[in-house]
Amino acid sequence: MDFSYSEEQTLLRNSVAKYLADNYTFETFRKVTRTDPGWRPECWQKFAELGLLAAPLPEAYGGLGGGPVDTMIVMEEFGRALVVEPYAQTVVVGGAVLRLGGSEAQKQEWLPKISEGHAVFAFAFAEPQGRYNFADLKTTAKKQGDAYVLNGQKAVVLGAPWADTLIVTARTAGGQRDEKGVSVFLVDKKAKGISTRDYPTIDGLRASEIYFDNVEVPAASLIGALDDGLKLVEHATDEAIAAHCAEAVGAMKVLLDTTVEYSKTRKQFGVPIGKFQVLQHRMVDMFMNYEQSASMALMVTLKLGESDVERKKAASAAKVQIGKAGRFVGQSAVQIHGGMGMTDELNVGHYFKRLTMIDTLYGNTDHHLKRYAALS
Repeated sequence: MDFSYSEEQTLLRNSVAKYLADNYTFETFRKVTRTDPGWRPECWQKFAELGLLAAPLPEAYGGLGGGPVDTMIVMEEFGRALVVEPYAQTVVVGGAVLRLGGSEAQKQEWLPKISEGHAVFAFAFAEPQGRYNFADLKTTAKKQGDAYVLNGQKAVVLGAPWADTLIVTARTAGGQRDEKGVSVFLVDKKAKGISTRDYPTIDGLRASEIYFDNVEVPAASLIGALDDGLKLVEHATDEAIAAHCAEAVGAMKVLLDTTVEYSKTRKQFGVPIGKFQVLQHRMVDMFMNYEQSASMALMVTLKLGESDVERKKAASAAKVQIGKAGRFVGQSAVQIHGGMGMTDELNVGHYFKRLTMIDTLYGNTDHHLKRYAALS
């Protein structure tokens, strides 16, 4: 099979890589993540100008019609540069939810805003008691006239401090963990009754605890079918998993290259440590884990359009591989760098932190092993 990229995809990768090399160095990452905002809105607008926000979205709604492979290319380059801007939350999850479940009016209104950089989304799906069960919801949405009233709490909503719009899952029928009865809403973050507690995450991003106290949203804010939103959430999160797997591959590549280069210059007993066979074997194992992860990230990307079962199996298989490989590559990079690997001034620890966070997103390795077994 031919897995080579098209000319357009190669140009996309080159343009992203060049912009990030010029404007998103590791020192820039450290500086930006230590500011109060924690991101650069001007950088988000530049992504829009470069067409990155429009790349995977449908042409009929202002996008470039690229699809999942374009998302994979962008996210891999973002992983190399430790980009913190909420691309996955807005373009991947937001774009998928609207593309798969949005009404024609919602698509016409929101997808062009995403493409132009005029909308920033956050995906509020997790709850303190829910673990990785998307159906375990205490947040409720009750119909009152021509509106729904939301009450509840969402936990660790990544990118929420930067967002203007929330994608919220809520229970509209059934028991707390029933698969039926889950609905999805678009909610203005400034709506009356919403309060937030913002905080930095260990990998330099920002997140929020969000509380809904009798928040009224119009009925037109419902995305997809009432009481039948779980399938939409699962499909959107599988696309997000594929995107974050690609991001992890980019981060692993930097750790591998950085470690190999360090082993050529760091000397012990008068010779470079890269001459020691035990470290050569460890770096070969790092390379193998990286290559396997790159293959799995491509596999899940190509299977996003297949049946629900095949898509879910591919997402879980890739998540397991990326979770295990990310831990091995990160730990090995830190160990080979020795004491330096633990310092804040070196990029190694920051990439390892990001890989650790990716492992927990939408279900960790253990969760997806069980999911894959159940689907099989």
